[in-house]
Order: sequence, then structure tokens, then C-alpha cells
Amino acid sequence: MNGVIKNYRRGKNTQHENQYVIEVDGVETKAQASGLTGKKVTWVSVGNTKIVGKVMAPHGSSGAVRAKFLKGLPGQAIGQRVSVQ
Repeated sequence: MNGVIKNYRRGKNTQHENQYVIEVDGVETKAQASGLTGKKVTWVSVGNTKIVGKVMAPHGSSGAVRAKFLKGLPGQAIGQRVSVQ
């Protein structure tokens, strides 16, 4: 299953640089997104470096999820594809 990194998890005055909002292909409701909680998320860079994170919770009611990575991703990762297993 694949998805796209949309943005950092953020508020009005705070930006969590190791947490991201991800839209997963084929997931359109909050109930479907909550089924992905605990799954592994992998981002692969151009140089084949893999950074692994975990789906924490759904984000909103449109099927997006929040994922937390141990190490933050580079800013260029926003808009790129990730795999969700």
C-alpha cells in the first residue's frame, strides 16, 4: 500500500518535525484510516537510504493518517511517496 506525505503535523505555533500527515491510496474514511494504526511506514531516498516510521492515528475524517518517524525526514520528502505495510 502506498501513500503521499502531505505535510508536517502542526498547529498554529508548533511544527512537529518528526511527525507527518500521510494520505494513503484507497483510504477515504476515518474508520479505514484507524485500521492502519501501528503499521510500518517506509520512505526511501534517492540514494536508497530507508527511514522507517509508524502510523500513530488517523488525522481528520478524510482518511489521512499521522505517522511518526524516529529521525525526522528531510524537507524534500514532503510530496513524495511512502510505502505502508
